[in-house]
Amino acid sequence: MGDEETVAILCCLTVKNGPSKADRSATKNAEPVCEDPLTIEEIRSWAESFDKLMKSNSGRKVFREFLRSEYSEENMLFWLACEELKQEQSSEAVEEKARLIYEDYISILSPKEVSLDSRVREVINRNMVDPTPHTFDEAQLQIYTLMHRDSYPRFLNSQIYKKLIQQYS
Repeated sequence: MGDEETVAILCCLTVKNGPSKADRSATKNAEPVCEDPLTIEEIRSWAESFDKLMKSNSGRKVFREFLRSEYSEENMLFWLACEELKQEQSSEAVEEKARLIYEDYISILSPKEVSLDSRVREVINRNMVDPTPHTFDEAQLQIYTLMHRDSYPRFLNSQIYKKLIQQYS
């Protein structure tokens, strides 16, 4: 996908009808949801801090597109899946979602495996005996930090971000 196509897609920023098999841990929505239109102020605020980018639904979607272009979208997908797990109340649902997150992002057999150190992997393996909504907190923080230090500076210098600013200026 070219940069212009990416910018055009991101400008609409709609949520799809539910997770595909490859993205089964994403939030499920019965209907497409259109978000408030982007403003140049919001887009520029993403350069002020990584936290502002990650707190913005639109910012996360644009950043996810950028990560996809760098073949590291699994970091955002994992982070989002952990956020969704934290909202879960039912112990059965927590157990199922934790298992899916483990299979999709932690297992060394997964094509979407995220990069975690051995200590965090050990913590996760212990936590998986009795999963809670916070089973992946340390791993989520490690991935958040990785995206902040590694991908975020490149995102701010990317054509995706620059064209978005140019389009809304």
